[in-house]
Amino acid sequence: MRCPFCGNVDTQVKDSRPAEDNVAIRRRRFCPACGGRFTTYERVQLRDLVVIKSSGRREDFDRDKLARSIRIAMQKRPVEPERLDQMISGIVRRLESMGETDISSKVIGEIVMETLARIDTVGYVRFASVYKNFQAADDFDRFVSELRPADSDG
Repeated sequence: MRCPFCGNVDTQVKDSRPAEDNVAIRRRRFCPACGGRFTTYERVQLRDLVVIKSSGRREDFDRDKLARSIRIAMQKRPVEPERLDQMISGIVRRLESMGETDISSKVIGEIVMETLARIDTVGYVRFASVYKNFQAADDFDRFVSELRPADSDG
């Protein structure tokens, strides 16, 4: 594994342990050339996924990009980081087990929103605002009003 600090390819594993409910291995590494320490994660990848963007462009699926967008939506929310890791792993497993290697970004967005809706409403609305490209306050208002149960005193 190449050192991210100096580029040395001869790094050493100092510690390995399970991470994310045993679906990944966390390795602490040390670079003897510069003394740098860093962490890597090893996960099972069932298949190589390709995302079909709405423009028709194709790009390799990037778990880290998915994780970043979810973490941004969940920023400062009362959800443990481990819970988010489990959620992200669950989404990736679901995508990998769909049987297709090509998956539209729309399908991925819908799965993420469905999952976020079960965990945290604020995170769900934040993600949806970017995913659905809200342009004005009215867009938020319409979306949030769909989340509220209908008044029962009618």
